[in-house]
Amino acid sequence: MVHLRTDIGATNPNAPMHPEANSTYAKELTCDVLIVGAGFGGVYLLHKLRDEVGLNVKIFEAANELGGVWRWNCYPGARVDTQVPVYEYSIEKVWKDWTWTQKYPDFNELRDYFHHVEETLDIKKDVSFNTRVIGSQFDAESNTWEVKTEDGRTAKCKYLINAIGFAAKRHFPDWKGLTDFKGELHHSSFWPDEGVDVKGKRVAVIGTGSTGIQIAQETAKDAASVTVFQRTPNLCLPMRQRELTKKEQQDAKSEYPDIYRKRLTTFAGFSYDFVEKNTFDDNEEDREKFYEEMWEEGGFKFWLANYKDLLFDSKANDQAYNFWAKKTRARIADPRKRDILAPLKAPHAWGTKRPSLEQNFYEMMDRAENDVVNVRETPITEFTETGIVTSDGKLREFDIIALATGFDSVTGGMKNMGLKDTEGKDLGERWKNGTWTYLGMTCHGFPVSVFLPIISPVSQHSITNRHNRTCSSYTVLKDPQHSATAPPVSKSKATGSSTPSPQCKRPASKPSKRPRMQRLAGTSSSPSLTTRLCSP
Repeated sequence: MVHLRTDIGATNPNAPMHPEANSTYAKELTCDVLIVGAGFGGVYLLHKLRDEVGLNVKIFEAANELGGVWRWNCYPGARVDTQVPVYEYSIEKVWKDWTWTQKYPDFNELRDYFHHVEETLDIKKDVSFNTRVIGSQFDAESNTWEVKTEDGRTAKCKYLINAIGFAAKRHFPDWKGLTDFKGELHHSSFWPDEGVDVKGKRVAVIGTGSTGIQIAQETAKDAASVTVFQRTPNLCLPMRQRELTKKEQQDAKSEYPDIYRKRLTTFAGFSYDFVEKNTFDDNEEDREKFYEEMWEEGGFKFWLANYKDLLFDSKANDQAYNFWAKKTRARIADPRKRDILAPLKAPHAWGTKRPSLEQNFYEMMDRAENDVVNVRETPITEFTETGIVTSDGKLREFDIIALATGFDSVTGGMKNMGLKDTEGKDLGERWKNGTWTYLGMTCHGFPVSVFLPIISPVSQHSITNRHNRTCSSYTVLKDPQHSATAPPVSKSKATGSSTPSPQCKRPASKPSKRPRMQRLAGTSSSPSLTTRLCSP
């Protein structure tokens, strides 16, 4: 059996102990700003705060290279589902000499991109790799954060920025016998760098988030069979992947500044937005034609460049789902698989749960050798040495099992790093009854500390470009008039959105004519989805 890796610190070697005083790997490090995480957000902030503000900035990173999630993700088919140039830094000296090979790059190209970022920005000299934070507490007497690492080092800093991302803690369901399986078993985020040979093998994929979709459609090319265990259908959209030439990208670079400005004004941070009309403003023929145009363009346009009432009116939402179901069901010949993967009745309001982009997922799953198991009807009950047993008593045998079971998203990673408030209370204890933040970025009791990955109605979420929050963090540290300590307002709901400071240079946008998203998504009424102002 291949060892099932379940934690980032489980097999990491200790970072080297450099003898020179105050080096990045010093036994006792002192700096102005300590950033935890060397993904897109952490690298961006190090560059801004070190190179533009002049602060002494360091990064602690648990992996052995830059890239954040793209250092960990190397499972079959792993790629981004936001098109370039939106999915890259808007720093001119980084993008001016870089070109991609595909509209939606895979993990190998994203790793190459971070090598280019390093060559351009000289980031790694201030990054301590293979370094896992296990404790952090603010010391009021010295007015600094004291941070401890797994290998026994300590760091003191004035500002602590948590840039670990929303997917820092992997989720492993507590299935009976999980470790009894004698074949090859990997969580998608701990897929071996050297890859896994699936040729001629029986493969199980548990989960149908974007990762599960990508693993299934990729491994189905060579595997003897692929069986997907699905709880909720992923209402996937066609990616429309294509190759990019250097010339077309170089010719388009004069437009990049406008693209990067525009994405700050749109609903989801993309370079496109909802059209300024409602679904039933068009007659049936024109509406069908419009849907077809969005569908053929691919990517997230059918979702985020659709009619502006798509996410706010249930009848409008039904129209979009019916079109999606019609297009998707036509690609699946097997009636049983068709009803599981693309049911006639929507499993939820379309677009209120993030869809994924696929290339040929439905065609691959429609093949006779592949299968789909609806675990809402027949849940997984246990693992055996040879496979997986479901509640109907059926044992399915496999050679390889991919756990695309996701993450303890957003707050899980932060509650797993020993972060304590000024009174010594652990963040997990503070948040045991719900996640309390100020504007999704700071929390009372954690002075001059900024959280990047909080998801809420008042901070951009995982489907969007994160520039606003990253820029706001940068502004808090750059401008001494800004305080990173949230005021202890008692149990008040945060109803407005944060206003970017002048340093962010966000262009003014038109006042929104859209109603609050609550009818379909329910965000305003659910305590678990509503970020509140901190209470002591």
